[in-house]
Amino acid sequence: MENSFSLVYELIVNYRDSINIYWVFYVINLILAGIAYKLGFAKDLPVLKSVLVYMMLAAGMLILNLFSMVGYPITDSLVVICLVLGIYRYRLHRERKAKQA
Repeated sequence: MENSFSLVYELIVNYRDSINIYWVFYVINLILAGIAYKLGFAKDLPVLKSVLVYMMLAAGMLILNLFSMVGYPITDSLVVICLVLGIYRYRLHRERKAKQA
């Protein structure tokens, strides 16, 4: 696809066969969405509720993955979200550690 907005889409399409592209995107998007959820939104939940949340995340990624297949920058956005939330959590951890000392 020549009118793609996503750098990750171009990388995967150029280096993978077309049969497995959907599942490659699904696994990448699911991992990145799980990281983003854990870094930014996860609370301490009982095990069953946590499993339910991750199952719903996996079901939502099936739908969101269709936008990645078209070439929209869903995967790129998830990478940026994970980076920003990771930096935020690191700075928050460092600030709390400084307060305790």
